[in-house]
Amino acid sequence: MEDIIIRGLLADSTVKIMAISGEALVEKARETHGLSRVCTAALGRTLMMTSMMGAQLKNADERVTAMLKGGGEAGNIVCTADWTGRVKGYVENPRLELPPAPNGKLDVALAVGWFGDLTVIRDMGLKEPYVGTCPIQSGEIAEDFARYFTVSEQQPSLVYLGVRVNAENGAVRAAGGLLAQPLPGCPDEVIDALTEKAKEIETLTATLESGVSLKDALLQLFEGMDFKITANQHPEFQCDCSRERLERVLISLGEAELSDMIAEEHGAELTCHFCNKQYQFTEEDLRRLLAEAKGKDNA
Repeated sequence: MEDIIIRGLLADSTVKIMAISGEALVEKARETHGLSRVCTAALGRTLMMTSMMGAQLKNADERVTAMLKGGGEAGNIVCTADWTGRVKGYVENPRLELPPAPNGKLDVALAVGWFGDLTVIRDMGLKEPYVGTCPIQSGEIAEDFARYFTVSEQQPSLVYLGVRVNAENGAVRAAGGLLAQPLPGCPDEVIDALTEKAKEIETLTATLESGVSLKDALLQLFEGMDFKITANQHPEFQCDCSRERLERVLISLGEAELSDMIAEEHGAELTCHFCNKQYQFTEEDLRRLLAEAKGKDNA
């Protein structure tokens, strides 16, 4: 079943809804990074949330980045998405495995930690990006994003994120997420009704695993609440790194750094954190980039 983001309105257009079915994109991330089971769940949840935030962007040159720095053994998690919902991301210690949590589920909270911050960077193509930061609440990720939206963006939100993996080989069995945000003027009784749905919403990933489509799952979940679908997109895990982009990174290091790399290393090998692709730069390549860097400095 193809991954999809569905956008809609609820309760006479007083609540906006975004939901994602992301099994394929989370599985591709698992394969790309060789993720453990707990890191598949942690990175997968963050990828899906970032993809949904990306789908809210208006223009092709805009980007949103989410960074979780919770102090857990998995290390930092970084994800970036564009307006199509295309997303990339990595976790610093992808092969970390932990015993199950007391409830028998993957211990994402312990892997991520709760001693740091969740930071969201919205690059809208302006001089300076918008940066919002909020202390991590639990390390469970969905709760942390819900708190971020409420505290940093003054937008009370209900957030659900879930990834189910095969206990034996770690393959992704299902992945889903939902973001519900009341609009200004939303009646209290609608907010109360939505809050009462929280337990049902937590079954979304299990419903997707059973073979129900995201559209049908949402129609069942919000039956009787005037749910209307307004748009859909097809997200994917895809890195947009390129040799040209890394050349610009090398030039930005400046003359002194490039000169040291030429004298000491006689070349460079750069690896993209998001997809693990390696790029080789010969001494001749670095000399050409050094000339460009000198030209920029003298301009």
